[in-house]
Amino acid sequence: MSQTFRHPDILKIAQREGKVTVDGLAEHFGVTLQTIRRDLTELAEANKLERVHGGAILPSGTTNIEYDERRILNQSSKLAMARACAAEIPDGSSVFLNIGTSTEAVARELLQHRDLMVVTNNMNIAHILIDNPDCQVMLTGGVLRRSDGGLVGTLTINTIRQFKFDIAVIGCSAMDDDGDILDFDIQEVGVSQTIIAQSRKCLLVADHSKFSRTAPARIASMSAVSTVITDKPLPSQLQTQCADWGTHVIVAG
Repeated sequence: MSQTFRHPDILKIAQREGKVTVDGLAEHFGVTLQTIRRDLTELAEANKLERVHGGAILPSGTTNIEYDERRILNQSSKLAMARACAAEIPDGSSVFLNIGTSTEAVARELLQHRDLMVVTNNMNIAHILIDNPDCQVMLTGGVLRRSDGGLVGTLTINTIRQFKFDIAVIGCSAMDDDGDILDFDIQEVGVSQTIIAQSRKCLLVADHSKFSRTAPARIASMSAVSTVITDKPLPSQLQTQCADWGTHVIVAG
């Protein structure tokens, strides 16, 4: 297989898994490690991948991954995280579910929960929870973000301030080495900050691809959340900081 045909397949694997490794790709394509390293270098030079030790990741920076791509990214990990998150939400709770494909996965795992009140600024989540007759669903209102069904803006924030939630579930676009939770949309950041402030317990659901990405807008420190639910162990520095902050870490799957 020539590199012309390998490159699109490499990008598809990176979009699905969040990361590719030299060893894994060499085995997958039946070529040498040197050949794969050359492929990854060429993709990095074209700004399609970002080289890291032992492989490559999707490019970081100020461009978010499109919603349809995020929805299929790390699906098995999202399912495991969603189940772990749902296990932290008891029947009878008041819950806020934020924008994101990970929070949508959590909503699917709440279909058998009873006596829930769920407030959300995610129209996809409202549609998912229609199928749970024991769940009262409330939409915040706000400016519709057509790309992913999210609701943001002043109306969204003012609605959230009317509540005090037992539990909030949020996602993020990236987490950096000093423990800051990051995102791309400054309006969504304001909503997330308000959610954290209005919840007794906040659960952050973020898969391992967020460890190696970056985004320009700061939501909060991981010290502000009660629990981080992820699919692989945190980098050692983050793990140590979470222990110091008393932030519980659950590795699902």
